[in-house]
Amino acid sequence: MDAREKTGASGGDYAGFDPRSLEAYIVKDPQKLAVNLAKAAENLGKAATEWLAPRERGEVVDTIDPVADMIKTLSKVIEYWMSEPQRTLEAQGLLLQSYMGIWMRTLNRLSGEGDPGEPDTLRKDKRFADEEWRKNPFFALLRQIYLVTAEWAEKMVEKAEGLDDHTRHKAAFYVRQMTAAISPANFAFTNPEVYREIVSTDGANLVQGMKMLTEDIAAGRGELRLRQTDYQKFAVGQNLALTPGKVVARSAVCEVIQYAPTTDTVFKRPLLIVPPWINKFYILDLGPEKSFIKWCVDQGHTVFVISWVNPDERHAEMTWETYSQEGIDFALSAVEEATGEQDINLIGYCVGGTLLAATLAIHASRGDKRVKSATFLTTQVDFVHAGDLKVFVDEEQLDALESQMKATGYLAGSKMASAFNMLRASELIWPYVVSNYLKGREPMAFDLLYWNSDSTRMTPANHAFYLRNCYLENRLSKGEMTLFGQKVNLADVTIPVYNLAAREDHIAPARSVFAGCRFFGGPVDFVLSGSGHIAGVVNPPDKKKYQYWTNGPAIGALDEWIAGAHETPGSWWPHWQAWIEARNADRVTARKPGAKGPAPLGEAPGTYVLVRS
Repeated sequence: MDAREKTGASGGDYAGFDPRSLEAYIVKDPQKLAVNLAKAAENLGKAATEWLAPRERGEVVDTIDPVADMIKTLSKVIEYWMSEPQRTLEAQGLLLQSYMGIWMRTLNRLSGEGDPGEPDTLRKDKRFADEEWRKNPFFALLRQIYLVTAEWAEKMVEKAEGLDDHTRHKAAFYVRQMTAAISPANFAFTNPEVYREIVSTDGANLVQGMKMLTEDIAAGRGELRLRQTDYQKFAVGQNLALTPGKVVARSAVCEVIQYAPTTDTVFKRPLLIVPPWINKFYILDLGPEKSFIKWCVDQGHTVFVISWVNPDERHAEMTWETYSQEGIDFALSAVEEATGEQDINLIGYCVGGTLLAATLAIHASRGDKRVKSATFLTTQVDFVHAGDLKVFVDEEQLDALESQMKATGYLAGSKMASAFNMLRASELIWPYVVSNYLKGREPMAFDLLYWNSDSTRMTPANHAFYLRNCYLENRLSKGEMTLFGQKVNLADVTIPVYNLAAREDHIAPARSVFAGCRFFGGPVDFVLSGSGHIAGVVNPPDKKKYQYWTNGPAIGALDEWIAGAHETPGSWWPHWQAWIEARNADRVTARKPGAKGPAPLGEAPGTYVLVRS
């Protein structure tokens, strides 16, 4: 009879803990480990040099200090709890009570007297998937203390009185960032997987990990460019953005790509896609199996897409108006020249959709009726419920950001990439820190994460206008945004609108997209897809993943709309296709790029998309 049978223990009961499992944590060759730890420290020093050197040369200027803003924000929460002794005792009592409960359960389970289970109140966290987080008393204690501490910190923000909404939002966000960072899963000797790796490799994993850290800081020219995939496995135009087509027009702001037809006839109305300039357009053309662009071509659309320039200091003065006029309007003219058609369907994705909405309002005021329908994919026009990105937008932070952009002539792509990653730090930052730098493992090849890392820069004039007019002052939905010398009114947009939100979207929250529907002056069909900002949009029908909900116009509250909605398994793409055809299904002979209008300037995916930050 073994130790577990003698104690009658099961599952996570420490009384059944087998001491032999500790062998995996006992160093076999102390000398070799010491040598490798020294090498790891040496590589860490090289990483520090790669970070410091560009700053000493003046190539990197850190004008934005997020730590200062975090301290300033959280100090208001601390002030509330420390201002009265009774509150201080209440805050301490909540935490100590939780710690005492963990300690007592641990002692009881070690003696074999307690319930082997854990409280249902402990939140689930996939960072603690390894069974040692429950079986091993040391790691189990760390995990439970961490979880209750994180929850306690969030409650301190939630219960603090006297905070304005923006400060509370920022405080909650910063607390989540802090708790994500201090997780015991993120440190070498408090993570059982990493600890076992150190023992089994005599620390060679740390040597490799610190080498990778050095390489990633060097690749970011003084900023950490966190590798999330194997960059060597992908190349735009070779195994990404493969749909055949031609560049049919080029401005200083964008290239316009027309794709080759795969059907004998095509819809009379061509389709122009306006992607966000914050990322590159090929998220809609990752590969043949995932490509929304190819799927649209196969349905019979003559598809055009805008490929935005990846700006540098030469583009510093390009404004929101520039992107509207030399981007969307320029592309519309290119579509007319290439097809001879003046009736066009448009799609806007994310901030590309926000720009499109404002441009359509300007068109309406001018009597420009070329656009016959607009589809918005995870697009915000009202920013009251804009989510965690609003944390980075207030007067003080915007002033610092504008100063930084003015100094360099652009906003580095890494800044926006970091902001987006921070929205899901526990999934997009810390697991890669652990895997890359503590375990010393190269990440797997993943096309979506390659695209995510292929960031773009932003022009100061355009980005500052966007943040101030949308996130800070919400001028678009209020009818107060001024473009080309006149106020923009979304109520003037009376064409049919298909408005798609994603239920788990962290960037354009579904609640925000839903709220924006009411500002358009025409019929709006609101559709809610499963998953998030990317997977909720890029969801090919063949994959049979996720679902979407329909319930007509966006009336009332989102929860009420969902309660009465019809759920359909699979992709929203066929539903959108039926919506397009219901408005005009006329077809003509297929159009080949270059058959009409100016001679093509090159092959898809063009040259602008190849420029890396």
